[in-house]
Amino acid sequence: MLRPHWLTTLAAAAVLPLLAHAAPVQQFPSEEGQLTVSTIADGLRNPWALAFLPGGKDMLVTERAGNLRVISAEGEVGAPISGVPKVWAEGQGGLLDVVLSPEFDKDRTVYLSYAEAGDDGKAGTTVGRGQLSADRARLENFRVIFRQQPKLSVGNHFGSRLVFDRDGYLFIALGENNQRATAQDLDKLQGKVVRILPDGTVPKDNPFVGQHNVRPEIWSYGHRNQQGAALNPWSGKLWTHEHGPRGGDEINIPQAGKNYGWPIATHGINYSMLPIPEAKGEQVEGMVGPHHVWEKSPGISGMAFYDNPTFKAWDHDLFIGALASEELIRLQLDGDKIVHEERLLGELKARIRDVRVGPDGYLYLLTDAKDGALLKVGLEQN
Repeated sequence: MLRPHWLTTLAAAAVLPLLAHAAPVQQFPSEEGQLTVSTIADGLRNPWALAFLPGGKDMLVTERAGNLRVISAEGEVGAPISGVPKVWAEGQGGLLDVVLSPEFDKDRTVYLSYAEAGDDGKAGTTVGRGQLSADRARLENFRVIFRQQPKLSVGNHFGSRLVFDRDGYLFIALGENNQRATAQDLDKLQGKVVRILPDGTVPKDNPFVGQHNVRPEIWSYGHRNQQGAALNPWSGKLWTHEHGPRGGDEINIPQAGKNYGWPIATHGINYSMLPIPEAKGEQVEGMVGPHHVWEKSPGISGMAFYDNPTFKAWDHDLFIGALASEELIRLQLDGDKIVHEERLLGELKARIRDVRVGPDGYLYLLTDAKDGALLKVGLEQN
Protein backbone atom coordinates (compact mmCIF):
# COMPACT_ATOMS: atom_id res chain seq x y z
CA MET A 1 0.00 0.00 0.00
CA LEU A 2 1.01 3.62 -0.42
CA ARG A 3 2.37 5.28 2.69
CA PRO A 4 -0.49 6.47 4.93
CA HIS A 5 1.31 9.64 6.04
CA TRP A 6 3.18 12.36 4.26
CA LEU A 7 6.44 14.16 4.89
CA THR A 8 5.10 17.65 4.38
CA THR A 9 1.86 19.56 4.58
CA LEU A 10 0.12 20.65 1.40
CA ALA A 11 0.82 24.27 2.23
CA ALA A 12 4.53 23.62 2.48
CA ALA A 13 4.40 21.55 -0.69
CA ALA A 14 3.37 24.61 -2.66
CA VAL A 15 6.43 26.66 -1.75
CA LEU A 16 9.18 24.44 -0.35
CA PRO A 17 11.11 21.41 -1.64
CA LEU A 18 9.67 18.10 -0.56
CA LEU A 19 11.89 15.62 1.25
CA ALA A 20 13.37 12.49 -0.26
CA HIS A 21 13.02 9.20 1.56
CA ALA A 22 14.10 5.61 1.18
CA ALA A 23 10.96 3.60 0.51
CA PRO A 24 10.73 -0.16 0.95
CA VAL A 25 10.22 -2.22 -2.18
CA GLN A 26 6.83 -3.94 -2.29
CA GLN A 27 5.94 -6.94 -4.43
CA PHE A 28 2.71 -7.71 -6.24
CA PRO A 29 1.73 -10.64 -8.46
CA SER A 30 1.53 -10.53 -12.26
CA GLU A 31 1.29 -13.09 -15.03
CA GLU A 32 4.98 -12.64 -15.85
CA GLY A 33 6.35 -12.69 -12.30
CA GLN A 34 6.52 -10.41 -9.27
CA LEU A 35 6.12 -6.70 -9.77
CA THR A 36 8.44 -4.61 -7.62
CA VAL A 37 7.08 -1.22 -6.57
CA SER A 38 8.94 1.49 -4.72
CA THR A 39 7.82 5.01 -3.85
CA ILE A 40 10.32 7.50 -5.24
CA ALA A 41 8.55 10.58 -3.85
CA ASP A 42 5.26 11.33 -2.16
CA GLY A 43 3.41 14.35 -0.84
CA LEU A 44 2.85 15.58 -4.42
CA ARG A 45 -0.26 17.64 -5.02
CA ASN A 46 -2.32 15.89 -7.72
CA PRO A 47 0.66 15.07 -9.95
CA TRP A 48 -0.44 14.87 -13.57
CA ALA A 49 2.47 14.18 -15.92
CA LEU A 50 6.19 13.53 -16.03
CA ALA A 51 9.00 13.85 -18.56
CA PHE A 52 12.55 12.51 -18.24
CA LEU A 53 15.36 15.03 -18.55
CA PRO A 54 18.53 14.09 -20.50
CA GLY A 55 20.63 11.60 -18.59
CA GLY A 56 17.55 9.68 -17.50
CA LYS A 57 17.90 10.25 -13.76
CA ASP A 58 15.86 13.41 -13.22
CA MET A 59 12.26 14.12 -14.17
CA LEU A 60 10.02 17.12 -14.64
CA VAL A 61 6.68 16.54 -12.89
CA THR A 62 3.55 18.70 -13.09
CA GLU A 63 1.17 19.17 -10.19
CA ARG A 64 -2.34 20.13 -11.23
CA ALA A 65 -2.45 23.03 -8.77
CA GLY A 66 0.17 24.77 -10.92
CA ASN A 67 3.64 23.63 -9.88
CA LEU A 68 6.36 22.20 -12.11
CA ARG A 69 9.15 20.45 -10.19
CA VAL A 70 12.32 18.48 -10.80
CA ILE A 71 12.38 15.11 -9.05
CA SER A 72 15.54 13.01 -9.01
CA ALA A 73 15.72 9.24 -9.26
CA GLU A 74 16.69 9.28 -5.57
CA GLY A 75 13.47 11.09 -4.68
CA GLU A 76 14.79 14.59 -4.14
CA VAL A 77 11.91 16.91 -4.97
CA GLY A 78 12.81 20.44 -5.97
CA ALA A 79 11.03 23.68 -5.24
CA PRO A 80 8.46 24.85 -7.81
CA ILE A 81 10.12 26.13 -10.97
CA SER A 82 9.39 29.82 -11.57
CA GLY A 83 8.11 31.18 -14.87
CA VAL A 84 5.27 28.66 -15.16
CA PRO A 85 2.08 30.33 -16.43
CA LYS A 86 -0.88 30.97 -14.19
CA VAL A 87 -3.30 28.06 -14.51
CA TRP A 88 -7.03 27.69 -13.92
CA ALA A 89 -6.96 25.06 -11.18
CA GLU A 90 -10.66 24.31 -10.94
CA GLY A 91 -12.43 20.96 -11.30
CA GLN A 92 -10.30 18.86 -13.63
CA GLY A 93 -8.35 21.90 -14.79
CA GLY A 94 -4.86 23.03 -13.86
CA LEU A 95 -1.31 22.33 -14.99
CA LEU A 96 -1.50 19.20 -17.11
CA ASP A 97 1.00 17.64 -19.53
CA VAL A 98 4.72 18.26 -19.97
CA VAL A 99 7.01 17.20 -22.83
CA LEU A 100 10.50 18.16 -23.89
CA SER A 101 11.42 19.54 -27.29
CA PRO A 102 12.85 16.83 -29.59
CA GLU A 103 15.96 19.04 -29.65
CA PHE A 104 16.04 19.76 -25.92
CA ASP A 105 19.81 19.26 -25.77
CA LYS A 106 20.14 22.28 -28.05
CA ASP A 107 17.17 24.50 -27.19
CA ARG A 108 16.24 23.46 -23.61
CA THR A 109 12.58 23.99 -24.54
CA VAL A 110 9.79 22.59 -22.37
CA TYR A 111 6.16 22.39 -23.55
CA LEU A 112 3.26 22.58 -21.08
CA SER A 113 -0.48 22.14 -21.49
CA TYR A 114 -2.78 23.71 -18.94
CA ALA A 115 -6.26 25.06 -18.30
CA GLU A 116 -6.46 28.80 -18.91
CA ALA A 117 -9.30 31.08 -17.80
CA GLY A 118 -11.30 33.18 -20.24
CA ASP A 119 -13.10 36.44 -19.62
CA ASP A 120 -16.46 34.87 -18.78
CA GLY A 121 -15.40 32.47 -16.02
CA LYS A 122 -14.99 29.56 -18.42
CA ALA A 123 -11.70 27.95 -19.42
CA GLY A 124 -9.98 26.01 -22.17
CA THR A 125 -6.79 24.08 -22.82
CA THR A 126 -3.71 26.11 -23.69
CA VAL A 127 -0.21 25.03 -24.73
CA GLY A 128 2.94 27.08 -24.34
CA ARG A 129 6.69 26.68 -24.29
CA GLY A 130 9.70 28.14 -22.51
CA GLN A 131 13.37 27.42 -21.96
CA LEU A 132 14.49 25.65 -18.79
CA SER A 133 17.32 27.60 -17.20
CA ALA A 134 20.71 25.95 -16.76
CA ASP A 135 20.13 25.69 -13.01
CA ARG A 136 16.64 24.25 -13.67
CA ALA A 137 15.05 26.86 -11.41
CA ARG A 138 13.16 28.86 -14.07
CA LEU A 139 11.22 28.64 -17.31
CA GLU A 140 12.38 31.59 -19.38
CA ASN A 141 10.65 33.38 -22.27
CA PHE A 142 7.47 31.37 -21.86
CA ARG A 143 4.90 32.06 -24.55
CA VAL A 144 1.59 30.56 -25.65
CA ILE A 145 1.61 28.69 -28.99
CA PHE A 146 -1.95 27.27 -28.96
CA ARG A 147 -5.31 28.06 -27.39
CA GLN A 148 -8.42 25.92 -27.53
CA GLN A 149 -11.17 28.16 -28.86
CA PRO A 150 -13.77 28.98 -27.80
CA LYS A 151 -13.30 28.58 -24.04
CA LEU A 152 -16.27 26.49 -22.89
CA SER A 153 -15.24 24.44 -19.86
CA VAL A 154 -16.67 25.04 -16.41
CA GLY A 155 -14.23 22.49 -14.98
CA ASN A 156 -14.43 19.36 -17.12
CA HIS A 157 -12.79 17.54 -20.02
CA PHE A 158 -9.67 19.51 -20.88
CA GLY A 159 -7.72 16.53 -22.23
CA SER A 160 -4.82 16.95 -22.73
CA ARG A 161 -1.71 15.12 -23.87
CA LEU A 162 1.19 16.33 -25.98
CA VAL A 163 3.14 14.13 -28.41
CA PHE A 164 5.86 14.92 -30.95
CA ASP A 165 6.02 12.61 -33.94
CA ARG A 166 9.13 11.55 -35.86
CA ASP A 167 8.82 14.54 -38.22
CA GLY A 168 8.69 17.05 -35.37
CA TYR A 169 4.98 17.84 -35.53
CA LEU A 170 3.26 18.44 -32.19
CA PHE A 171 -0.05 16.65 -31.61
CA ILE A 172 -2.42 17.91 -28.90
CA ALA A 173 -5.19 15.57 -27.74
CA LEU A 174 -8.09 17.68 -26.46
CA GLY A 175 -11.28 17.12 -24.51
CA GLU A 176 -14.66 18.51 -25.49
CA ASN A 177 -15.13 20.48 -22.25
CA ASN A 178 -18.19 18.31 -21.47
CA GLN A 179 -20.00 20.07 -24.33
CA ARG A 180 -20.85 16.98 -26.36
CA ALA A 181 -21.98 18.49 -29.65
CA THR A 182 -18.80 20.55 -30.05
CA ALA A 183 -16.78 17.41 -30.78
CA GLN A 184 -18.50 17.38 -34.19
CA ASP A 185 -18.17 21.14 -34.83
CA LEU A 186 -15.24 21.82 -37.13
CA ASP A 187 -15.25 25.54 -36.29
CA LYS A 188 -14.37 24.70 -32.68
CA LEU A 189 -11.36 23.00 -31.10
CA GLN A 190 -13.25 20.92 -28.54
CA GLY A 191 -12.98 17.13 -28.84
CA LYS A 192 -10.20 17.26 -31.41
CA VAL A 193 -6.68 16.04 -32.04
CA VAL A 194 -4.78 19.00 -33.47
CA ARG A 195 -1.43 19.06 -35.25
CA ILE A 196 0.83 22.10 -35.22
CA LEU A 197 4.48 22.95 -35.75
CA PRO A 198 6.67 23.49 -32.68
CA ASP A 199 6.17 27.27 -32.87
CA GLY A 200 2.38 26.94 -33.08
CA THR A 201 1.96 27.54 -36.80
CA VAL A 202 -0.30 25.24 -38.82
CA PRO A 203 1.24 22.72 -41.25
CA LYS A 204 0.11 23.33 -44.81
CA ASP A 205 -0.81 19.65 -45.27
CA ASN A 206 -3.24 19.46 -42.33
CA PRO A 207 -6.47 17.87 -43.62
CA PHE A 208 -8.76 20.90 -43.29
CA VAL A 209 -6.41 23.71 -44.32
CA GLY A 210 -8.17 26.18 -46.61
CA GLN A 211 -11.72 25.00 -45.88
CA HIS A 212 -14.27 27.67 -45.00
CA ASN A 213 -15.28 27.96 -41.35
CA VAL A 214 -13.07 25.03 -40.31
CA ARG A 215 -10.18 25.27 -37.86
CA PRO A 216 -7.00 24.41 -39.80
CA GLU A 217 -5.28 22.98 -36.70
CA ILE A 218 -7.64 19.98 -36.65
CA TRP A 219 -6.18 16.54 -37.42
CA SER A 220 -9.14 14.39 -36.29
CA TYR A 221 -12.44 14.99 -34.48
CA GLY A 222 -15.31 13.34 -32.65
CA HIS A 223 -13.33 12.70 -29.45
CA ARG A 224 -14.65 12.98 -25.89
CA ASN A 225 -12.02 13.47 -23.16
CA GLN A 226 -8.57 12.36 -24.27
CA GLN A 227 -6.36 11.49 -21.31
CA GLY A 228 -3.65 9.46 -23.02
CA ALA A 229 -1.51 9.78 -26.14
CA ALA A 230 1.77 8.24 -27.25
CA LEU A 231 3.71 7.58 -30.43
CA ASN A 232 3.89 3.91 -31.34
CA PRO A 233 7.67 3.36 -31.59
CA TRP A 234 7.34 0.54 -34.14
CA SER A 235 4.86 2.09 -36.56
CA GLY A 236 5.47 5.78 -35.88
CA LYS A 237 1.70 6.31 -35.58
CA LEU A 238 -0.02 8.38 -32.92
CA TRP A 239 -2.26 6.43 -30.54
CA THR A 240 -4.71 8.16 -28.22
CA HIS A 241 -7.30 7.08 -25.71
CA GLU A 242 -10.31 8.78 -24.21
CA HIS A 243 -12.87 8.45 -21.48
CA GLY A 244 -16.31 7.33 -22.50
CA PRO A 245 -19.27 8.47 -20.40
CA ARG A 246 -20.65 5.56 -18.37
CA GLY A 247 -18.87 2.85 -20.34
CA GLY A 248 -17.11 3.10 -23.65
CA ASP A 249 -13.53 4.12 -22.83
CA GLU A 250 -11.63 3.65 -26.07
CA ILE A 251 -8.28 3.61 -27.85
CA ASN A 252 -7.95 5.23 -31.28
CA ILE A 253 -5.23 5.56 -33.91
CA PRO A 254 -6.26 8.98 -35.25
CA GLN A 255 -5.99 9.46 -39.00
CA ALA A 256 -6.02 12.77 -40.83
CA GLY A 257 -9.50 14.18 -41.32
CA LYS A 258 -11.37 11.25 -39.76
CA ASN A 259 -14.40 11.45 -37.46
CA TYR A 260 -14.25 9.22 -34.36
CA GLY A 261 -17.90 9.52 -33.55
CA TRP A 262 -18.53 11.20 -30.21
CA PRO A 263 -21.32 11.80 -29.28
CA ILE A 264 -23.13 10.25 -32.25
CA ALA A 265 -21.34 6.88 -32.02
CA THR A 266 -20.53 5.57 -28.54
CA HIS A 267 -20.47 2.39 -26.47
CA GLY A 268 -21.45 4.33 -23.34
CA ILE A 269 -24.51 5.88 -21.74
CA ASN A 270 -25.04 8.89 -19.53
CA TYR A 271 -24.09 8.75 -15.85
CA SER A 272 -27.84 9.08 -15.20
CA MET A 273 -28.21 5.62 -16.85
CA LEU A 274 -30.12 7.22 -19.75
CA PRO A 275 -28.87 7.07 -23.36
CA ILE A 276 -26.68 9.82 -24.78
CA PRO A 277 -29.25 12.09 -26.50
CA GLU A 278 -27.29 12.45 -29.74
CA ALA A 279 -26.20 8.80 -29.96
CA LYS A 280 -27.29 6.70 -32.94
CA GLY A 281 -25.46 3.50 -32.02
CA GLU A 282 -22.08 2.00 -31.33
CA GLN A 283 -21.07 2.10 -34.99
CA VAL A 284 -22.29 4.81 -37.36
CA GLU A 285 -21.64 4.98 -41.08
CA GLY A 286 -18.92 7.46 -42.00
CA MET A 287 -17.38 7.40 -38.53
CA VAL A 288 -14.36 5.41 -37.41
CA GLY A 289 -15.03 2.90 -34.66
CA PRO A 290 -12.60 2.56 -31.74
CA HIS A 291 -9.46 0.48 -32.19
CA HIS A 292 -10.20 -0.98 -28.75
CA VAL A 293 -13.08 -0.38 -26.36
CA TRP A 294 -13.91 -1.09 -22.71
CA GLU A 295 -17.62 -1.56 -22.20
CA LYS A 296 -17.08 -0.84 -18.49
CA SER A 297 -14.93 2.25 -18.07
CA PRO A 298 -11.64 1.88 -16.19
CA GLY A 299 -11.23 5.68 -16.38
CA ILE A 300 -8.03 5.46 -18.43
CA SER A 301 -5.21 7.99 -18.16
CA GLY A 302 -1.62 8.00 -19.39
CA MET A 303 -0.16 5.73 -22.05
CA ALA A 304 3.28 4.23 -22.67
CA PHE A 305 4.57 1.70 -25.18
CA TYR A 306 7.24 -0.62 -23.80
CA ASP A 307 10.27 -0.47 -26.09
CA ASN A 308 13.21 -1.30 -23.84
CA PRO A 309 15.35 -4.43 -23.37
CA THR A 310 15.28 -4.34 -19.55
CA PHE A 311 12.18 -6.51 -19.03
CA LYS A 312 11.80 -8.76 -22.06
CA ALA A 313 8.44 -10.14 -20.92
CA TRP A 314 6.98 -6.66 -21.51
CA ASP A 315 8.40 -6.25 -25.01
CA HIS A 316 5.86 -4.62 -27.39
CA ASP A 317 3.33 -4.16 -24.58
CA LEU A 318 1.23 -1.06 -23.98
CA PHE A 319 0.69 0.24 -20.44
CA ILE A 320 -2.24 2.48 -19.46
CA GLY A 321 -3.21 3.89 -16.07
CA ALA A 322 -6.72 3.66 -14.68
CA LEU A 323 -8.34 6.23 -12.40
CA ALA A 324 -11.76 4.70 -11.71
CA SER A 325 -10.67 1.07 -11.35
CA GLU A 326 -7.37 2.09 -9.69
CA GLU A 327 -5.14 -0.22 -11.71
CA LEU A 328 -2.34 -0.41 -14.23
CA ILE A 329 -3.55 -2.00 -17.47
CA ARG A 330 -1.10 -4.05 -19.54
CA LEU A 331 -2.08 -4.73 -23.16
CA GLN A 332 -0.13 -7.23 -25.24
CA LEU A 333 0.16 -6.32 -28.91
CA ASP A 334 0.59 -8.29 -32.11
CA GLY A 335 1.39 -5.49 -34.51
CA ASP A 336 -1.42 -3.01 -33.88
CA LYS A 337 -3.80 -5.73 -32.69
CA ILE A 338 -4.48 -6.00 -28.95
CA VAL A 339 -4.43 -9.70 -28.10
CA HIS A 340 -4.43 -9.83 -24.30
CA GLU A 341 -5.18 -7.63 -21.29
CA GLU A 342 -3.86 -7.88 -17.74
CA ARG A 343 -4.91 -5.75 -14.77
CA LEU A 344 -2.11 -4.93 -12.33
CA LEU A 345 -1.52 -3.18 -8.98
CA GLY A 346 -5.14 -3.14 -7.88
CA GLU A 347 -3.85 -3.83 -4.38
CA LEU A 348 -2.45 -0.29 -4.22
CA LYS A 349 -5.92 1.28 -4.34
CA ALA A 350 -4.41 4.25 -6.18
CA ARG A 351 -5.69 6.31 -9.11
CA ILE A 352 -2.95 6.06 -11.73
CA ARG A 353 -2.79 9.31 -13.69
CA ASP A 354 0.36 8.93 -15.80
CA VAL A 355 2.56 6.09 -17.05
CA ARG A 356 6.01 6.49 -18.60
CA VAL A 357 8.84 4.11 -19.47
CA GLY A 358 12.11 5.36 -18.01
CA PRO A 359 15.45 5.14 -19.81
CA ASP A 360 16.31 2.38 -17.31
CA GLY A 361 13.37 0.29 -18.54
CA TYR A 362 11.31 0.64 -15.35
CA LEU A 363 7.77 1.97 -15.41
CA TYR A 364 7.20 5.27 -13.63
CA LEU A 365 3.68 6.02 -12.42
CA LEU A 366 2.01 9.07 -10.92
CA THR A 367 -0.91 8.58 -8.56
CA ASP A 368 -3.64 11.19 -8.67
CA ALA A 369 -4.36 12.45 -5.15
CA LYS A 370 -3.89 15.57 -3.06
CA ASP A 371 -0.97 13.67 -1.57
CA GLY A 372 0.04 11.78 -4.69
CA ALA A 373 3.19 9.77 -5.33
CA LEU A 374 5.78 8.92 -7.95
CA LEU A 375 6.21 5.13 -8.15
CA LYS A 376 8.86 2.98 -9.84
CA VAL A 377 7.74 -0.44 -11.10
CA GLY A 378 9.94 -3.33 -12.21
CA LEU A 379 9.53 -7.05 -12.83
CA GLU A 380 11.15 -10.10 -11.29
CA GLN A 381 10.35 -12.76 -13.88
CA ASN A 382 9.25 -16.29 -13.08
